[in-house]
Amino acid sequence: MPSEKQTAVKYYVGVDVGSASVRAALVDGSGTVVAHAERPIQVWEPRPDHYEQSSADIWAACCSVTKEVVRGVDASQIRGLGFDATCSLVVVDKQSQPLAVNSEGQSHRNVIMWMDHRAASQVRRINATQHRVLNYVGGAMSVEMQPPKLLWIKENLPESWEKVGYFFDLPDFLSWKATGATARSLCTVVCKWTYTSDRGWDDSFWKMIGLEDLVKDKYEKIGNHVLSPGEAVGKGLTPEAAKDLGLPEGIAVAASLIDAHAGGLGVIGADVKGHNLPCENQPITSRLAMICGTSSCHMGVSETPIFVPGVWGPYFSAMVPGLWLNEGGQSATGKLIDHVVRGHVAFPELEAKAEASAHSIYTYLNSHLDLIKKSLPVGFLTVDLHVWPDFHGNRSPLTDLTLKGMVVGLTLSRGLDELALIYLATVQGIALGTRHILEAMEAAGHEITTLFLCGGLSKNPLFVQMHADITGKPVVLSKEVESVLVGAAILGACASGDFASIQEAMAKMGKIGRVVQPNHEHKRFYDKKYEVFLKLVEHQREYRSIMNSS
Repeated sequence: MPSEKQTAVKYYVGVDVGSASVRAALVDGSGTVVAHAERPIQVWEPRPDHYEQSSADIWAACCSVTKEVVRGVDASQIRGLGFDATCSLVVVDKQSQPLAVNSEGQSHRNVIMWMDHRAASQVRRINATQHRVLNYVGGAMSVEMQPPKLLWIKENLPESWEKVGYFFDLPDFLSWKATGATARSLCTVVCKWTYTSDRGWDDSFWKMIGLEDLVKDKYEKIGNHVLSPGEAVGKGLTPEAAKDLGLPEGIAVAASLIDAHAGGLGVIGADVKGHNLPCENQPITSRLAMICGTSSCHMGVSETPIFVPGVWGPYFSAMVPGLWLNEGGQSATGKLIDHVVRGHVAFPELEAKAEASAHSIYTYLNSHLDLIKKSLPVGFLTVDLHVWPDFHGNRSPLTDLTLKGMVVGLTLSRGLDELALIYLATVQGIALGTRHILEAMEAAGHEITTLFLCGGLSKNPLFVQMHADITGKPVVLSKEVESVLVGAAILGACASGDFASIQEAMAKMGKIGRVVQPNHEHKRFYDKKYEVFLKLVEHQREYRSIMNSS
């Protein structure tokens, strides 16, 4: 905790709501995290592809972690509060109470999670319209965006639909709870709701897809007051929220960001002088921020709009003010690695050995790979084992939620060696997917030279090295592992008025930690792996065509 001598230091609170937990950090003006706390939140999976949460549970966790990180700090030193969260859909009624998003009528479960795929038929119908707004989401809307989920609620839960007071993206719900103001962030409405910074809402789109009732009330339910990320919301923290959070009443609360975008903000603007990187003395447009957790997001910015087939955007000022954003992504990365490892027959043996050695299961697996590699580079162990990683559909660049995962090269082996190899092949499959996204972005006009990684998977050295080797690009890791929280704190710092702009705060609060260079001697091997990777999806589509033929 800060010492008594640092009485003049200004602090900012960043709150990050992830898929399974809420985290908060107290961050100073140089971007150093001085206190950190985390609490789990509940996820319900009532049926396949349905994932729900509770906004009350989430807010309670936000209050708990925030109180913990500011305990013992002089309230006058806390200048601003910023939120980020997953792009999940929160539904409240006309009395601002939770409203059920399920047929069981469980009103406390009022959040449809970002990774929920219940609206598959609705998104197909929306994409069939070929409406012009789809040009700004890579040509096809994802089932993870909000319009298909809204349409699903209207068609499947008509009673709930009639009672709705507001639909919020989760980041906007948090700023509303903190301030009482219903203003939405440009980030959320542009990236997940089809709002555009120049035209606003497009009436013809909502009417065409059967949600004309949102137009009738002048978009009151989904937001008709939009702020840029980092702008101050309302009159600051309300007395009720101040008491809940343990913060001073009236402090600045920032317009929020989606969690991946906060991670991008926390890393992409860092000063890279002296690290011999290709992006040094180059515009920020040469950098790609990768936020790697349950899923992964690939954030690239440009000075002019670049339309990338299968990649979301371009979105103006959705992350960095004044720049266009393209966002690629993989729907399951950390979740996929956990699924593959924990589902293997040798997992109990792995768990026991990792516990006995006082290591995490992934640290132990990485060490085990080093033991079995013999004279080979670790990555070469998968010469006969290949994974197509789309176990939860493909977000980018193929935008095909019906694609399935594939593993080629299995044997009858059931031991720890086999588990380590399938783990390695899965990590490589994810990195090959990143290369696939990068190639689509570069073919459309992006010139990316350097990757900036943050999120939970960036703590795994194997994951980081495979991304460097497979993409052939250096990977920058931030000094603060919790870059997403730093990004949220940057928002609070801007809302407080202590920084003139997001760009200034990014440069002063984002810090480089370590640089991981690609091993160019391994290029030929990974070029071959990538060739096999692309063949896998060809074969999947071919066999599906055969099975679906009359």
